[in-house]
Amino acid sequence: MKEQLYTIPVNDEFDKDCECPVCEMYRSLQNAAVDFTMGPSYMEDDIRMETNRVGFCDKHVKLLYQNQNRLGLALILQTHTEQVIKNAEKLAKGGRAAGGFFRKRETSGVKAYMDGLDASCYICNRMANTFERYLVTVFYLYDTDEAFRRKFAACKGFCNRHYALLYEMANSRLSGKMCEEFLSVLNNVYLENLKRVRDDLEWFVDKFDHTHVNDPWKNSRDALQRTIQKLNSIPADEV
Repeated sequence: MKEQLYTIPVNDEFDKDCECPVCEMYRSLQNAAVDFTMGPSYMEDDIRMETNRVGFCDKHVKLLYQNQNRLGLALILQTHTEQVIKNAEKLAKGGRAAGGFFRKRETSGVKAYMDGLDASCYICNRMANTFERYLVTVFYLYDTDEAFRRKFAACKGFCNRHYALLYEMANSRLSGKMCEEFLSVLNNVYLENLKRVRDDLEWFVDKFDHTHVNDPWKNSRDALQRTIQKLNSIPADEV
């Protein structure tokens, strides 16, 4: 079966006036996953079994809470908590493996289970495959669509995380001169736009000096938010 490509949503995100189109792809998937989780699906047995098993990461449980379906979230967390209690009671009976004073003790079943919970999230899992296909689609479009190549080269760059991700994937998704061209364009749009944001931030700082109090803000009013997006992958309107 041919793997699914997402040319329309990827093109749509690159059409936006934003500091990182890949952040926008991630956010659209995240919003859809949150809406799905807090919609009628939370009453379905197979969905509830999975949310009971893996729970949610810190970031996504906050988004679920902000969704305003407090009863739905309470029901989800109620059965998840019951599952945690059941597993913890069972594991606690096993205790920790014995060891000498100078010998490193083995990780207990309780610690391993709690570490696993801390690293797992239903929302992250639901998004993962589609986000990967979005990234694959970026390379497919770059390889086959001249209009998209122009759009890619004209974007406002990427955050650190997604720049590195695209850079790392390039060699496995493109070959020869096309790969070389992609990496050259990627490096250019990333660095030029990071320098642009740096310059805006510099002027933002300068505006706090009394000698510049009457000077125009230029493009620096939201420079702090945009810098945070470049460095920490948090869209500027969410800071």
